[in-house]
Amino acid sequence: MLSTLIPLFDENKSVTAYSLFTLKDNYLLNPTSIGIAAFDGAGTIDGLEVLNSIGIETLSDDREVFVEVNNVSIHSDIAGQCKVPNDRVVLLLSTRIKPTEDIVKRVTDLKAQGFKLAMRKLNVSDFETYTPILKLLDYVLLNHARIDISKAHIYFSKLFPNIELCAVNVNSQEDFDKLTEKGGYKYYEGGFFRIPVVKSDTQVAPLKVNYIELLNVINDVDFDLGDAADVISRDAALVISLLKIANRLSRNSEITSVKHACAMIGQKELKKWINTAVTEALCADRPNEIIRMVMIRAKFAQELAPLFGSATDAEELFLMGLFSMLDIMLDKPMEEALDMVLVSKDIRDTLLTKNGKYSIVYDFVKAYENADWSDVSRLMLLRDISEKQVSAKYIESLQWYHEMFGLTENNNK
Repeated sequence: MLSTLIPLFDENKSVTAYSLFTLKDNYLLNPTSIGIAAFDGAGTIDGLEVLNSIGIETLSDDREVFVEVNNVSIHSDIAGQCKVPNDRVVLLLSTRIKPTEDIVKRVTDLKAQGFKLAMRKLNVSDFETYTPILKLLDYVLLNHARIDISKAHIYFSKLFPNIELCAVNVNSQEDFDKLTEKGGYKYYEGGFFRIPVVKSDTQVAPLKVNYIELLNVINDVDFDLGDAADVISRDAALVISLLKIANRLSRNSEITSVKHACAMIGQKELKKWINTAVTEALCADRPNEIIRMVMIRAKFAQELAPLFGSATDAEELFLMGLFSMLDIMLDKPMEEALDMVLVSKDIRDTLLTKNGKYSIVYDFVKAYENADWSDVSRLMLLRDISEKQVSAKYIESLQWYHEMFGLTENNNK
């Protein structure tokens, strides 16, 4: 089963929750499997299967997770299927669920069991019909382009004051700015937080220049440990992080300097640590979801390498993922951003022309994170890749990210 997470943000671009989208079968081999109202014939909630098998902390730390429920699965033993705390799960109801007396009773029971409830794709003309269900909901996800939020906010605040309104399909910074300025929505879903930079006159901050210099040192074909140590020494946070890693490896040896720590870790592990640590630092002034997305992209691309016949290029694919949002990190158009770092022609071509050596993997990773299941299914079919193989690689990437950064995220809250 394929699964991916779509973030919901507050007005400060902090992630407040995730929607979990799933696909059980290849869309091209079984077209009925796509869509949030998929009928699987058994009433099983795919999202709960994923939560149970992976663990909600790996997916989302302490945030809520929206899980899709359709007109069949709503009648199943949802509490019995759910092995995670009920109050961490938001049941996202399909509009195929009609507000009949039986459904209203069922939704009332689910609410009493501690589940939160949400609904998306409701039209204005449906509001009155769905009043019995709306009274029980915690969230309503509205297409902001089709809603007059000033009127909707008045309507909901008077009739359903407990509902939080979420704007979906917010796919530009301009839309996000207008919506937050106008007010009315509590949360926002869309690609507004990762729009590619087309033009910018902003100078790169000196600290980021130092990080870029470090990236260039260690991504050289045969970098010198002493040069890396000199650049690391300019940043206290990197020095502390480096010493922690070195001390774990040294056991009974005393670390006497940054250069000694670099030698203790070794060239290969040092390169891996610097690439991830510096990328995290470059994202420090950006929404937290950027670093999460970049890191998972990098690891997922690396894990997919054998499936796409690129096993020998796994490390390059990792770097490709790390640099896939370099324009956002540096607030520069991608071509200018890539001019500042030392990357291979294959990575550069992939990120600039979309026709590079790694483009098929890059396209697959982006389609997957967007839950574009039709494109994902097409690429799997072309490469004879199974859902089980891809799912395993994605889960490995999530687990890696959680182990690497989950503790840091929690400590920074």
